[in-house]
Amino acid sequence: MHPMLNIAIRAARKAGNHIANSLENADKIESTQKGMHDFVTNVDKEAEAIIIETIKGSYPDHSIIAEEGGHVEGKDSDVQWIIDPLDGTTNFLKGLPHFSVSIAVRIKGKTEVACVYDPMLNELFTAQRGSGAQLNNARIRIKPAKDIQGAVLATGFPFKQKQHSESFMKILSALFVECADFRRTGSAALDLCYLASGRVDGYFELGLKPWDMAAGELIAREAGAILTDFSGGTDYLKSGNIVGASAKAVKRILKHIRENGNDAILK
Repeated sequence: MHPMLNIAIRAARKAGNHIANSLENADKIESTQKGMHDFVTNVDKEAEAIIIETIKGSYPDHSIIAEEGGHVEGKDSDVQWIIDPLDGTTNFLKGLPHFSVSIAVRIKGKTEVACVYDPMLNELFTAQRGSGAQLNNARIRIKPAKDIQGAVLATGFPFKQKQHSESFMKILSALFVECADFRRTGSAALDLCYLASGRVDGYFELGLKPWDMAAGELIAREAGAILTDFSGGTDYLKSGNIVGASAKAVKRILKHIRENGNDAILK
């Protein structure tokens, strides 16, 4: 195992355990609104501090990009840890037991290792570039769907970018005619891991941040998924718009996005 993956797993488990334990003392959870329909809790910040402390204990010079703390430039700028301490904060606040800790390591612009930990189910998704993806140390692969007929697709509503709601609903409606059903779970990191493990057949979402998908996208790719942005390129970490599935299913999802999306989300 890559030594940085070992540290990422240790950090994710520590943070995940803290998050799960915090649910038992719900009266001590404090939330504030940091943006339109976007919340942060004291638990997010505490989990992030646990992760950073664990990383810095082994790699004090590495750079860190974290959802709550922003970009912390280290002496070694070639290595970046990308952290989402609690992906699914709204679920957590509502007591819905579906959220995750997401940690990825990028070296010279390439994601090398990733882990996503679901503390409520004790499910650990991991990947190392070129070595495949695992769920609790067992190899996982996507389902090679030939198209999207009969497929279950995961997505997330653009609640932070409601100016795109009309286009999004048109895309959703067009896809719904062809696919079997949708799942909207509230954690992009877990959606990508569920794609990787064959629990859903495809995934698309717009308006994400790098920490939402940096770990999940490597896990999905290493499990055999094709990932693109809405224009069919590979700039999804920058654009925030992502599509993932088997090659043929991605092509079909992109067709509906192009036919129904507005110019702003197709860039």
